[in-house]
Amino acid sequence: MKRSNLHSRSPLKRRTLLRGSGVAMGLPFLSAMRPALAASDSGEGSGRSKRFVAMTVGLGLVPENLAPEGTGMNYQPSRYLKSLQDLREKVTVVSGSSHPGVNGGHRAEASILTATPMGSSGAVNNTISIDQYLAKHKGHATRFPSLVCSTGGSTSPCYTESGAMIPPITSASQLFAELFVDNSPAERAKQADRVRQGRSIMDIVAEDAKSLQRDLGSGDRDRLDAYFTSVRQLEQRMQQSQKWAELPKPAVDATAPIDIRNPNDLIGRMKTMCDVVSLAMETDSTRYVTLHLPGSGGVVPVEGVEEGYHSLSHHGRDETKLEQLALVEEALIGQWGDFLRGLAQHGDSHGNLLDDTTVFLTSNLGNSSNHDNRNMPVLIAGGGFKHGGHLEFDRKNNYPLPNFYVSLLQQHGMEVDQFATSTGTMTGLGITG
Repeated sequence: MKRSNLHSRSPLKRRTLLRGSGVAMGLPFLSAMRPALAASDSGEGSGRSKRFVAMTVGLGLVPENLAPEGTGMNYQPSRYLKSLQDLREKVTVVSGSSHPGVNGGHRAEASILTATPMGSSGAVNNTISIDQYLAKHKGHATRFPSLVCSTGGSTSPCYTESGAMIPPITSASQLFAELFVDNSPAERAKQADRVRQGRSIMDIVAEDAKSLQRDLGSGDRDRLDAYFTSVRQLEQRMQQSQKWAELPKPAVDATAPIDIRNPNDLIGRMKTMCDVVSLAMETDSTRYVTLHLPGSGGVVPVEGVEEGYHSLSHHGRDETKLEQLALVEEALIGQWGDFLRGLAQHGDSHGNLLDDTTVFLTSNLGNSSNHDNRNMPVLIAGGGFKHGGHLEFDRKNNYPLPNFYVSLLQQHGMEVDQFATSTGTMTGLGITG
């Protein structure tokens, strides 16, 4: 095969490749690839680890049972918030916020963590979800860059950079095995070898890369340097994968959970998953977790509940349905609070896991009965934020919830001032330290 000429003063071909021994590497678009008449553009020129857990509810939460009376830290707790009052200083409840332009009822489940409007037909390509954005930039430090889980079903609100949905793990016992049950030494060696074979492309094409850089303008050199940096970062992530493949998994003083077979036992399945997620955080096996809580059609086994969960969520203001739905949602919020308390119990004199972990609870539905995506339920806990009690925004002209995502990214040390349709950081949610 004929070798590409990288030293020509003619415009570079768009498909120019860097080559090494048996390897060819593509390039990003460079100014030097433009026609000669456009060539004038060629010279343009804490110490504690942060974590994030998102819990997403498929059938929303009754707003009048969640939003409290009053604002700031002096609010009067609502029915659902009463069980969280021992955590009052660690929790912010937000009312009057949503993702701008997002509609479609249940279809907007795809937008919970991306904030991307999917349109009425759902034909629009999705974008990367906030959990995967964090995992992409920060997830290499742990064995698992992220975990995507659900209490049932085959969908999740987690999406890759290309807009592909990430299927969730729905079995607590399977999740436990992934995290803590070791493969044999032979299998670990095999996994490490598979990773190793995909490494070091930059080393192979290094000579060609240096030759190319000498003949480019400063703007192109900067672009190429940024591109090579991204490739190096990818290799570093692969090296991390190799390291984890060779190392035994952490030992925990816990027995493997037994999966709850009843598909309608939302609260039981949530608790079992939360227990394993807590172990993942305690062992620093991952720092980014999403747990989706989809709605089932059957009866949730909570005392006093006699009708199916999905039917209750479409209550039409029927008082009997609303009361049964409140019992389910109270139990859900109670389990969320127990998860927070578990994190708060693990730490040292410098802080605990709840201080280091932002725990976010929300839903695509502000009103499940009429499929309204405005006024999303939002609870934010821990994470080193200066919690504001009740942040009350306009229920008719909602505040952009993507602003919270920008605050979250900045809290994780990322120099980011935009995510989806954000307009800044979240008003009223400060950062400690």
